[in-house]
Amino acid sequence: MSTEISIKAQGLGKKFSREWIFRNLNLELFQGDKLAVLGANGSGKSTLLQVLSGVMPFSQGELHYYMGNSSLPPDQFFQYFSVCTPYLELIEEFTLEEFLNFHFSFKKIRKGEEIDKLIQLMYLESSRNKQIKFFSSGMRQRVKLAVAFYSSTPVLLLDEPTMNLDRKGVGWFLEQVEETCGDRLVVVCSNQKHEYEFCEKELLINNYK
Repeated sequence: MSTEISIKAQGLGKKFSREWIFRNLNLELFQGDKLAVLGANGSGKSTLLQVLSGVMPFSQGELHYYMGNSSLPPDQFFQYFSVCTPYLELIEEFTLEEFLNFHFSFKKIRKGEEIDKLIQLMYLESSRNKQIKFFSSGMRQRVKLAVAFYSSTPVLLLDEPTMNLDRKGVGWFLEQVEETCGDRLVVVCSNQKHEYEFCEKELLINNYK
């Protein structure tokens, strides 16, 4: 029995009040697909990502999730995706180690990985016992990306993933993409080419206004 995840949208649309953010969107994604959602700031990329994840309700059309040939209830889809977005908040009162232990009590860590190794991977060994509220914006972004990359989920959703990262951080991001994204269904919302150049598919959100 196949356990591969897929997503199918038919005539999908979202509006706020009387303004359509996107509409009449048809999309079919399978595990292993890499999709870049492109558009200017404020064009609706983040809204589409939230709708696809099931976090935000849609206004028209249909959205279905599948595991193999079996329909997956929408209220169960959250178990199968990891996400990194600008609006995702970290628990600032936790130390780094406390936060990682808390996160991975809900989502399994990728096979062969462990929290100590992950802290080293983020180059944050000296900040293991520091509260996250004292982290720089770049440090926070690496933490958000690391828990998304190294959660054992078949779907990865990324929105402006290199925000607050310097050139070295962007290189680190691309290394993690290569290491962890091979067999995953990945959606990247971006207008920065280096963030999505690994994607084989592109969707221009302005085409669905």
